[in-house]
Amino acid sequence: EPGRVGEGDCLEVLRALPDGCVDAVVTDPPYASGGLKAGERVGSTVAKYSVAHRAADGTWCRRRQPDFAGDAMDQRVWGRWCREWLRECERALKPGGYCLAFIDWRQLPTLTDAFQLAGLRWRGVLAWDKTQAAHAPKPGYFRRQCEFVVWGTRGEVVARTKAEGGGLFPGALTCPVMRDGKKRHQTQKPVDVMRWLVRCCPPGGLVLDPFAGSGTTGVACSLEGRRCLLVEATPAYAAIARERVARAVESGLLSAGA
Repeated sequence: EPGRVGEGDCLEVLRALPDGCVDAVVTDPPYASGGLKAGERVGSTVAKYSVAHRAADGTWCRRRQPDFAGDAMDQRVWGRWCREWLRECERALKPGGYCLAFIDWRQLPTLTDAFQLAGLRWRGVLAWDKTQAAHAPKPGYFRRQCEFVVWGTRGEVVARTKAEGGGLFPGALTCPVMRDGKKRHQTQKPVDVMRWLVRCCPPGGLVLDPFAGSGTTGVACSLEGRRCLLVEATPAYAAIARERVARAVESGLLSAGA
């Protein structure tokens, strides 16, 4: 089927997948890096990732969305956890399949280690330039306008023709960050960013996203002619993902005359 959204702990779902069943993994896991102190790290993800905005009555507030799990670990535990789910992704990938995972600058070294410890071939780092719309921490700092994507493969890269979705893929993309009021998830990525990444999967192939959030990977897959298998642990976000993916799949079928 074009799009499927499962609900539950990603490790349990991943362990149930057969070997070599997916063409690519494209995902945005919890970074567990928000906040400078332990008390801030274990706090609400709304406080860490939602930008305050001015309400109609002139007061400042944050957009309330459900918190998501997995973002309160310290760096050592987070690294071990990443190794576990990446090891299952490596097993589920077909030979030569791609694994792409978002990360910020603080956890970038740990994630590259986890890729290699899981048996994946670490190939490099991609950059998403969020433009001047990105958050600037304080005067005198460089603007934190880039997020990164660690990418690797299961074994050697399998060469593909242009018709098979091969060729050189751009190593960076400039796309403004989404405005907080339009997000269905606190860390939602723009659809265009996800479309850039799912093209590593051959047309008609299956993309796995173990941390689906609001389902943007599935929407991108529908627009790019790929199938998707999404997993989300938070029930409220799993419901949003199912709704968005179903709508995207239906829209694609209608536009194709099916």
